[in-house]
Amino acid sequence: MTVRTAELLMAIVMGAFSIYLMVKSTELPIGWIKGSGPGGGTWPFWLSTIMLICCGGILFNWFRKHGAIATSTKVYIQQHVLVDVAAVAGSLVVTVALFSFIGVYGALPLFLVFYLRFMGKHTWRLTAILAVAIPVVTFYFFEITLKIILPKGITEPLFYPLYKLLM
Repeated sequence: MTVRTAELLMAIVMGAFSIYLMVKSTELPIGWIKGSGPGGGTWPFWLSTIMLICCGGILFNWFRKHGAIATSTKVYIQQHVLVDVAAVAGSLVVTVALFSFIGVYGALPLFLVFYLRFMGKHTWRLTAILAVAIPVVTFYFFEITLKIILPKGITEPLFYPLYKLLM
């Protein structure tokens, strides 16, 4: 697929998504509500309208072959890049799937080890530091500071002592 073809496909997909959002936002009032201000659908509707207009501009330039991207015949994504993107996307899907089983604080370090060590080729030292530090910071930020409880799955009993200590 060329850059030119990818631009066309993205303009069509984003234009269709804009229309969907415009229709969906009309479920709420999109006009001015006297004494209250703009209705709940106002911002989504008008931002989607602007996005649709931008997609129309992209399509207009594409048909006229105006601009560097609209005339580019370069390959959009090379095979090795596509493999890396698929690996990261797949690992994110697995990570989210693990949330309900081993929890966020079990799945997050696994993802970080995979991403940092195997995808990024970072040292084991940096990988270990970040795979421990990021979940700890995330725990304190969400659970302690914001009081937002994240899924822990089967690891939940491990957190009871922390709750007694910190709350």
